[in-house]
Amino acid sequence: MGETRSQINLADHVLVERVGLRAGDVWLFRELDMDVPGGRSVALTGPNGSGKSTLLRCLYGMQPPTEGKIRVFGSQPDERSAEFRRTVSVLMDDSALFEEYSPRQHLDLLLRSFPGATPSADVVADWLAPAGLDHRADVPAGSLSAGQRRRLLLLGCLARPHRLLLLDEPERALDTSGQDWLAGEIRTRTEAGIAVVLASHSERLIDACADDEVNLG
Repeated sequence: MGETRSQINLADHVLVERVGLRAGDVWLFRELDMDVPGGRSVALTGPNGSGKSTLLRCLYGMQPPTEGKIRVFGSQPDERSAEFRRTVSVLMDDSALFEEYSPRQHLDLLLRSFPGATPSADVVADWLAPAGLDHRADVPAGSLSAGQRRRLLLLGCLARPHRLLLLDEPERALDTSGQDWLAGEIRTRTEAGIAVVLASHSERLIDACADDEVNLG
């Protein structure tokens, strides 16, 4: 038996309650309920246009749902809030890199942005190597392959502190080894108590890392 609403500690859950999303005059879906506690991963599936990316945008507070309520660890999601952004790491379709910066420079800049952080060269290398970017660590991001660029974008999400990880079709441009690497990173985070929601078309990735699946089709 799962927890009842009265037993749930809202500060540890991502809750979607009777949510509906409409595009123009067309409802993508309605009456959606979803509960993602810390330590669980949920894959959003369904055809293109079913509302997966839009739901992720709602979870990040980029737009409100048409109807229903969303709470992220007890609070209404709001990307404009610095406090909220400190709890959520997100990769959306429009995420971008600094073309002239190398992977090493990207990670060094990111890690130094955390309060009190002074990352060493070894710390940066420890992030790049598992992602298969160590041999391309010092070339401009603009010269990386599509798969390498995707891995670097994902590292930018994975390396920053977060309690909720939101990923929009993270498998794009990743080969099988890249998907296996990503699945391992997601499992590591759920084992550490982080909540994960990903929109994906990859059965390989979903089978490897998702605890639950919500089909919006």
